[in-house]
Amino acid sequence: MNTIINNLPKEAKDKHIENKKYFDKLKKKTPKNLDYVMQDLHDAEFKKTNCLKCANCCKTTGPLFTDADIERVSKYLRQKPQQFIEQYLQIDEDRDYVLQSVPCTFLDNENACMIYDVRPKACREFPHTDRKKFQQITDLTLKNVAICPAAFNIVEEMKKKLPL
Repeated sequence: MNTIINNLPKEAKDKHIENKKYFDKLKKKTPKNLDYVMQDLHDAEFKKTNCLKCANCCKTTGPLFTDADIERVSKYLRQKPQQFIEQYLQIDEDRDYVLQSVPCTFLDNENACMIYDVRPKACREFPHTDRKKFQQITDLTLKNVAICPAAFNIVEEMKKKLPL
């Protein structure tokens, strides 16, 4: 798995122009069945993907925390929301709450999430490859293929299944 993770940024960079062109075409001429195809590709990939073997998303990026996430996680940790914010979060350039540092504070040494049941929405939905109206998040997907091997594989399968 480490070899895959180590090679992923280079592979994603090598495919970036090809993927960007593909996604630009996708936005101009979105197939009617896109969301169904993406759901199938997502489900098939995650049947064979064990995120606990990778956790690259948790090691290299931090999620955005919504107000609802802050309320839920702070309650779980038996903290007041303000305490949670001061201890774990900072405001980024987009004025969003994000972790103060990566890897994620809540990632344990076995790649498991210590707040899994109450994790932020951004974590629950990552890598967003099963999102409705997928064509609206292609810029995010271009970033995620460099972080998540499953997202990389889904996009590669997508280009075969939906040639444009």
